[in-house]
Amino acid sequence: MLTDTGTLFTRFIKLFTKKPLNHASISFTKELDSTFSFGRKRPNNPFVGGFVKEDMAGRLFKYADCAIYKCSVSKLQYEHMRHFVRQIEHNQYCYKYNFIGLFGVLFNKSIDVENAFFCSQFVSTVLNSGAIQINSKPSSLVKPSDFMESKNLQLVYEGKLSEFLEQQGETTNRRYPIGMEDYICIPS
Repeated sequence: MLTDTGTLFTRFIKLFTKKPLNHASISFTKELDSTFSFGRKRPNNPFVGGFVKEDMAGRLFKYADCAIYKCSVSKLQYEHMRHFVRQIEHNQYCYKYNFIGLFGVLFNKSIDVENAFFCSQFVSTVLNSGAIQINSKPSSLVKPSDFMESKNLQLVYEGKLSEFLEQQGETTNRRYPIGMEDYICIPS
């Protein structure tokens, strides 16, 4: 999922990227209640960052624009990606936001910092753990806009995040993991 929250920090990033959506997340549920990324630990402070389980209904995403993508994976790929995220979640205090890596992206120079990610680097690395490539770049150079251009992802929705969440609430009253229904197709 790609978003634009409209915050001062995202407007600053847009000055460099010239792209409408500049934050990447990955979700393991259709309702987006298990959405993960590297971003703000505190909604009011863009400089305290790290691993986050994002609250899509929270204040930060209340007026966000988004693009939601899906991909088909095997059960094994899905398990590898979930395991990777669970390991980071379990050890989240060992991880930090890769601010230095953002400068590397600006200059097209890969800068890997141990136990640190920026949002699109994290999502790309999660997908790589499931053997899904976004493009030929190393994860430390993947930008949110690269997800839009990936042949391995299909656009599901584009518009206001709040409207997408409202639609999900209208179409189902139950929660189920991705892969059991629409978003990640697990072959039998």
